[in-house]
Amino acid sequence: MESLLKRLNGLPFGLMGNKHIIRIPSIVVVGQEVLDNLIEIIDSLSIRKVLLTVGKFTRKLAGEYVKNLLERKGIKTKMIEVLEPSLQNAMKGIKLYDKYNFDAVIGVGGGKNLDVGKVIAKETKSLFISVPTTASHDGIASPFASLRERRGRHSLQTIPPIAVIADIDIISKAPKRFFRAGIGDVIANINAVQDWLLAHRVKGEYYGEYAANLARMSAEHLIKNEHILSRYDLEAFRTLVEALISSGIAMGIAGSSRPGSGAEHLFSHALDRIAIHPALHGEQCALGTIMMLYYRGDERWMEIKEFLEYIGMPTKARELGISNDEVIKALTIAHKIRPERYTILGSNGMSFDDAYRIAKETGVID
Repeated sequence: MESLLKRLNGLPFGLMGNKHIIRIPSIVVVGQEVLDNLIEIIDSLSIRKVLLTVGKFTRKLAGEYVKNLLERKGIKTKMIEVLEPSLQNAMKGIKLYDKYNFDAVIGVGGGKNLDVGKVIAKETKSLFISVPTTASHDGIASPFASLRERRGRHSLQTIPPIAVIADIDIISKAPKRFFRAGIGDVIANINAVQDWLLAHRVKGEYYGEYAANLARMSAEHLIKNEHILSRYDLEAFRTLVEALISSGIAMGIAGSSRPGSGAEHLFSHALDRIAIHPALHGEQCALGTIMMLYYRGDERWMEIKEFLEYIGMPTKARELGISNDEVIKALTIAHKIRPERYTILGSNGMSFDDAYRIAKETGVID
């Protein structure tokens, strides 16, 4: 069984010449008090040895519970605490593989724990199971990880989780700010799919209409249900989590992060590099979405801004502790973050004058 699992997880995916190989989660469990379903999934996959990636806080919130749950069922379990989303942290788990030869990695927590877990799973050809404790990002079900380096964050292709277990009771305990950031990350899809289509038309890049429509629908579903999201109750969390999972699956179908990452994400990554105190990823993407839609002449920028304000998301940089100068500089260097990723910013980027005008006219800066 071990060799079968290794072969399964060693399968490539994405575009390969005239082939398009799609890999998405096989099992998704969303609901209240569903953490115990992990045992059924582990048994169905004949997993006997597991590595857990947790954070300091999420270890207490759910990590220890998962560890005890597995050990009571005779599953050999090791745990590492992720300090930051870096390759250096991932190497700790990769080195452990030589000693423990685990079948699966289970990421328990927020973005950094899941991202590091994905990298470990990819490098060891282990299965990856996603157990999110926040709804702050669409990496819950996507095959991509965001790691931090000296020059900021960078995205890399890893593997999609074989299973996702999203316990709404646990996720709802996270600070409200993380909930709103998750909404911002999904709303970014509205601009991202337009950038993807633009790259197809200008550069001949592959464009998958189905994946694009799924990503767009995930964002539009949130806008349609703004009254539910504004309540900040269990139904609101479930609505967001399902949209985040749908968005991640769109990336798995596309074989790239294109359905959920365009110029607005480049702006966020630029802020991560230059801002003294960067905000949460989804919060920055929300600001970027407003400005990029305005820049491309899409009248929905105002609708998006009003929606974000309705659900309590900051739409001014100063509300996030980001200065006007940082916003303008990030806009002018965003196109350099991933030069191979063509967006509305083009190859030359945005001028200082345009950056100031757009940020000012959208109200992102005062």
